[in-house]
Amino acid sequence: MNLTPGKTVGPRTYLHIDAASALDAVWTDRWRAAERIAGLQCGAHYNLIRLDAEGPTLALLHYPEFFDEPFPALRESWLVDLDRQTVSYRTYADSRNPPILHRKELMLPDDHPRRAEYAALTEAAATLGLFDRPTRIGYQRQWRALVREKGYRIAGHALIPLGNDETESGEFDGSAVPPHVGWQAARQLTALTRSGFSAPVQSLARHGFLDGRFSLFDYGCGRGDDVRGLTQNGLPAAGWDPYYAPDQPIHPADIVNLGFVVNVIEDFDERLEAVTRAWALAERLLVVAVMLANQNEPRGQRFRDGVLTQRGTFQKYYTQAEIKAFIQAALDQEPIPVAPGVLYVFRDQDAEQRFLVDRYRNRRNLPRGPAARVRERATPGRRDRNAEKYETYRVPLDRLWERWVALGRPPDQSEVEDRAALTEGFGSLGRALRFVEERHDADEIEHSRHARIADLQVYLALSQFERRRPYPHLEPGLQRDFKAFFGDYTGAQVAARELLFRGADVVAITQACQYAAERGLGWLEEGRSLQLHSSLVEQLPPLLRVYVGCAAVLYGDYCHADLVKIHIGSGKVSLMRYDDFAGQPLPRMIERVKIKLREQDIDYFAYGEEYEPPFLYHKSRYVNEEFPHYPEQAAFEETLEGLELFDFSGYGPPPTELRETLAGHRWTINGFTLGRSTSIPELDDPCGAYLTFRQMIECGETQARTGLANRPQQPDSYTALLDLALNVLDPAIDYFGMIHLTYGFCSPALAREIPGRIDPKRDQHAAHELNRRGQPVCARRGAAVDFLIEDENMLEVAQWIVAHTPFDRLYFYGPEQPLHVSFGPNHDREIVCMVATPAGRRVPRVLARESFLAMVAL
Repeated sequence: MNLTPGKTVGPRTYLHIDAASALDAVWTDRWRAAERIAGLQCGAHYNLIRLDAEGPTLALLHYPEFFDEPFPALRESWLVDLDRQTVSYRTYADSRNPPILHRKELMLPDDHPRRAEYAALTEAAATLGLFDRPTRIGYQRQWRALVREKGYRIAGHALIPLGNDETESGEFDGSAVPPHVGWQAARQLTALTRSGFSAPVQSLARHGFLDGRFSLFDYGCGRGDDVRGLTQNGLPAAGWDPYYAPDQPIHPADIVNLGFVVNVIEDFDERLEAVTRAWALAERLLVVAVMLANQNEPRGQRFRDGVLTQRGTFQKYYTQAEIKAFIQAALDQEPIPVAPGVLYVFRDQDAEQRFLVDRYRNRRNLPRGPAARVRERATPGRRDRNAEKYETYRVPLDRLWERWVALGRPPDQSEVEDRAALTEGFGSLGRALRFVEERHDADEIEHSRHARIADLQVYLALSQFERRRPYPHLEPGLQRDFKAFFGDYTGAQVAARELLFRGADVVAITQACQYAAERGLGWLEEGRSLQLHSSLVEQLPPLLRVYVGCAAVLYGDYCHADLVKIHIGSGKVSLMRYDDFAGQPLPRMIERVKIKLREQDIDYFAYGEEYEPPFLYHKSRYVNEEFPHYPEQAAFEETLEGLELFDFSGYGPPPTELRETLAGHRWTINGFTLGRSTSIPELDDPCGAYLTFRQMIECGETQARTGLANRPQQPDSYTALLDLALNVLDPAIDYFGMIHLTYGFCSPALAREIPGRIDPKRDQHAAHELNRRGQPVCARRGAAVDFLIEDENMLEVAQWIVAHTPFDRLYFYGPEQPLHVSFGPNHDREIVCMVATPAGRRVPRVLARESFLAMVAL
């Protein structure tokens, strides 16, 4: 099959449907077959075709703004497997960082009227160096940031230099959206979470309790690390400990932390007293944290209801259910698990209700930038008094609109911050609401309304699952929510109960997982599971949020984990935690928890010395394009798989095997980059399966005669020798037996000693060495050797190499003469036969592959 004109990236070619008439018959048949399988109509559903030269797939893509946007965003894609007759669908409609197109003129017919306009934009971008780093150009956010870094902005189909007042522009273009849910909060808490705070204090930070509004008292503060860190961050905190801080005063506070105290007290009554005293000091919230049982970890010698550790201390290891039951019995209050071994007990029931509702809220639906652009209704030539009025009251009106969008319903007077100003300007809050509604997009309110209904259903469904005591009264904001969205509280409870019971419907769970995967929310293993990053859970359909929320009720907040795995048919949820998940291309698992909803039981596994922490392969599957470093992650995985060194089915290779194999092939991982080693190996280190670097370097008559060290000075030369051995020499040795090297690596010093005609600038024996001017001795790079195989016809050897290896250049001198072969980055596959002339001279003759394979040995 011959590929058509279009934009070619590796084995893939992209073309617009306007250019599809140029497809040959074979590709036209494949395209139309894909269209039939997907059930799509050309033009109505998609406008771009991606042809895959390798493999049975073909993609149909929808770029709705292809002609109008300079770098159009992908809206939908259908990947069709023509062999299996299957379709994988993905929508980017809600993505804040969709894939984008470049060089779109290449996808159009040569005679398209706008091709020259698009080509001029491409030329300008290339001139600015915008295409120099491919990993930064494929997604909208990274692309816009790169354009700004170069000092430009995009205006229509042109790149315009930024003025001095534009570099810090506050205009919202979507590129400043947090890369994943919770990112902004994490940035604000960087100092807290990186200073070694304990788990309960970190949980308070995640849930917004450490913003300076509340005082904290650490009851049993130990050496005072948490208190010291909080006060250094300007937060009101104090503590007391019977051993380390016995003279510090004990006093009430908004928040009291009882962190890892209960589990070190061997006497049950003293534990009870510690909990009740801490509760008496808590004016708003008590936080209790304990050590959890770890099925992999030896716990020491049994003592009472705990163990004596090797250090001679007592530890009571709880399950999540045990500590919850203990606190509830001690305080007659229902604790809320928020993290493994961390539970909250609220003094104020209104605050508890607000916390629970907010905990299950999809924060992606909150206002995420300046208020939406106001619809202007001015008539040309006339004064627009409403526009003037909006400008006068813009600040309170924008806040009113944002409040409305956040609530999903018209706010009550008690919920409006600028009520006095709005009443003064419009006569009443109702008139202000109507005024602002007329000048904004009503769809935003409708979207928010549906999202709030889902949030409340999730909250109520999980409250029913947990069988929490009914509140004697509802928090006022919740009362207004239930009335606006459900008619009354009873109607809301009925809807939530139906949602909860659907969690046992495997078909419904399967459909919800499919829906999520199509929107980039996780990796779907058909009929088995959906795995996704914990930051994506709140974007899931309500049914799956309830499913995961039920697990959180039993164990604690899933946000503590990195990955969440929803087992579709078995009623289980697994939570996995990794070492630096966001910052590593291959994070290592350090903790796995399996929550069995039907049995209401938990299995906990920790990885460490006894159990080697495994790598997470294909991390990009479980996040999406909005996650930090996503383009770099995807590029890393493509490179790693392209090496074809590992079997990534199942769990993939163990970490030790991966590291050793990469090192043996001179690959190193540096951040999100997989690159070649910059080290110099030992001469006797393996160079492939059968040879050493010494054998590749210390060979040939001249090297033996002169005794020159002939050492490569460039690390890339060693890498080139290794690649030659792995790709050409090892396969030949496997097939024919051991080779005899007659000429290998040649340093400039050795080249000067070789008698006769040689061509170091072309023959690749110098590998990647540099001359005195710092330029490559041989611009072709790569590496080359000459060799013989005893008792073999070298024509047959050469023909086998041509047929079975990815060589670069091969020089054939005769059936009994050494064969010259190279491997390099150009992969030219050039075959040269040295042919004798009537005068007895040998001259090079380039042969086509088929002609050379047809040669017969004399």
